[in-house]
Amino acid sequence: MVKHGPTAPPTQPVRHVALEQYRARAHQYDSELEPFEPLRLEAIERLRLQPGETVLDVGCGTGLSFAPLMARLGPSGRIVGIEQCPEMMAKARERVAAAAWQHVALEQAPAEDARWRGQADAALFHFTHDILRRPAALDNVLAHLKPGARVVATGLQWAAPWAWPVNLFVMGAALYSVSSLDGMNRPWSELATRLQGFEARPTWMGSIFIATGTWPGPRGYASASH
Repeated sequence: MVKHGPTAPPTQPVRHVALEQYRARAHQYDSELEPFEPLRLEAIERLRLQPGETVLDVGCGTGLSFAPLMARLGPSGRIVGIEQCPEMMAKARERVAAAAWQHVALEQAPAEDARWRGQADAALFHFTHDILRRPAALDNVLAHLKPGARVVATGLQWAAPWAWPVNLFVMGAALYSVSSLDGMNRPWSELATRLQGFEARPTWMGSIFIATGTWPGPRGYASASH
């Protein structure tokens, strides 16, 4: 059987497609993401974490964000990592065990179905396009944040139409990392309607965004949406 290269993702997020993508990438995922690590560190810096706080790492993958998060949270801080892919979660568990972190809880489930106790002070969405495009996933995550919690998201986006070489890079990266091109021009649009003080700025010649905002709490969100 001849295997062809990847085809363009469908227009809506498809969970089983995303699961297959990340199952195939789990073993080489860390090396694939290495060029993007400065973006991860910038996103974590923008969370403005304080020692002892709790942060949700949504779509945590193999746990690449855990070490820089723990460095800011200190020994009394807590991470809740959410990841639906078993192979990626296995790598995350290995990372936690190797570092002997006592306050990292891992939830293997889609973001809209994950359940955990307590409310967090911050949430990180690092290259989680499909999650950002699923309202139920966002609503479940945000429901587990304290009012005033900081939220930071990063990911791929289309650059300006004339920047076609940049958009070729975006398309190439998207073929291996998202199940849907839905909303790629404004990947953060669903998040923007739910947060206060929302700001999204482009970087990497417009191919990647970094978005920040604060969760006003369910009452604040309900008031703003009416």
